[in-house]
Amino acid sequence: MTRKLHKMLAATTAALALGALAPAASAAPVGVAFAYLGNPGDAGWTYAHEQGVKEVEKKFGDKIKVTRVENVPESADSERVFRDLATKDNKIIFGTSFGYQDFELKVAQDFPDQVFLHATGFKKAPNFGTYDVRTYQSAYLAGVAAGYTTKSNVLGFVASVPVPEVVRNINAFTLGARSVNPKVTTKLVWINSWFDPGKEKQAAETLIGQGADVLIQNTDSTATMQTAEEKKIHAIGWDSDMKKFGPNAQLGACVSHWGVYYTWVIEQVLAGKWKNTPIWWGLKEKALDFEDINTDAVSSNAQKAISDKRNDIAGGKFDVFAGPIKDQSGAVKIAKGATLTDPELQRLNWFVEGVEGSLPK
Repeated sequence: MTRKLHKMLAATTAALALGALAPAASAAPVGVAFAYLGNPGDAGWTYAHEQGVKEVEKKFGDKIKVTRVENVPESADSERVFRDLATKDNKIIFGTSFGYQDFELKVAQDFPDQVFLHATGFKKAPNFGTYDVRTYQSAYLAGVAAGYTTKSNVLGFVASVPVPEVVRNINAFTLGARSVNPKVTTKLVWINSWFDPGKEKQAAETLIGQGADVLIQNTDSTATMQTAEEKKIHAIGWDSDMKKFGPNAQLGACVSHWGVYYTWVIEQVLAGKWKNTPIWWGLKEKALDFEDINTDAVSSNAQKAISDKRNDIAGGKFDVFAGPIKDQSGAVKIAKGATLTDPELQRLNWFVEGVEGSLPK
């Protein structure tokens, strides 16, 4: 063998050895997409989801590639958005608002190898699952704070659209308030929209005119909190902390921590363990809480009551909808020793005693 050929063989052997030791090329990031009803802004529903998305970006780093689409309407146009996200090879696609359900499900059926997840829905398919947080639990705690704080014994609820989720929250808030102050009533104004700052402000002003001195909302803007601040009454932050919009008004905030679920479910999909079992998490899983309590306005007794009830709910010692509970007519709707099952909660269409208002026809 010539010296030149020997050197060539040696160089080839060395190169192969180095190749064997070198790390394999990293896998391409997994596409993860989110459809938002609005833009994240700095408070409210979409903002809360955005905080969760930021958590998973930090957690998974370059293992995932996140795409966001903002201001997606709850109409047939959302189908176009979901289909576009699917054709761009996003492995996991999240629809973060109730009205997307049928449109997202239709697209999911055309892309069986991708995972579609829908917030607050109830339908199911092999590659389509639903997720939610038990906002009624934090609404109950907010009611305890309101029941202790109100001077007029009139609370106001700016209600969005008449679906079971909103009915649950109205009832839970009222039950929490009346558990510490049986004289309390909750008045309702419906705006028939998730997000309409003008209507939210008008509703808040109407409720204040009816004597409400603590407001809560199931809407997405900060208009209710800002109106409470202007009128020098109290309000509850919804979906996220709204203290910056009502530093004196806010009693506390019902905060949803979507990152707890988003982190878990992405881990399940990446590990090939995902199942389409509906997820409905609450205080036990730290998926939400009643936070940033205004200690200048909420008494120490109230703070202790909130803390004790939080621990009891998280520990399974107390259920918000445990009987006996009466409806608006005074009839016992849930007997002593009974409670509502999850399917019953998801169909809830009646109000508890103390609620003054009705479902829009």
